Amino acid sequence: MNRIPSREQVERLRQRYPAGTRIVLHSMDDAQAPPPGTMGTVVYVDDMGQLGVEWDNGSALSLIPGEDSFSKVSVPEKEKQKRSRDLER
Repeated sequence: MNRIPSREQVERLRQRYPAGTRIVLHSMDDAQAPPPGTMGTVVYVDDMGQLGVEWDNGSALSLIPGEDSFSKVSVPEKEKQKRSRDLER
């Protein structure tokens, strides 16, 4: 986002990318960016609408929606059921 997002925009991002959401990076214009195809886990969405990500390669660089290219990774149904059982314990 090139401008300061509204509270509503940030809230929509938080709903779309809650903590634990798995994502895959397509491209990022940053010298320290993980390589395309790197997967990561959303840790938070800050008040500026940036997604704090813990990348599987150990990096912790944030994503900027609208500037960086990334997508959600769908979780297989079997994994969803396992996570649901783990949460019940």
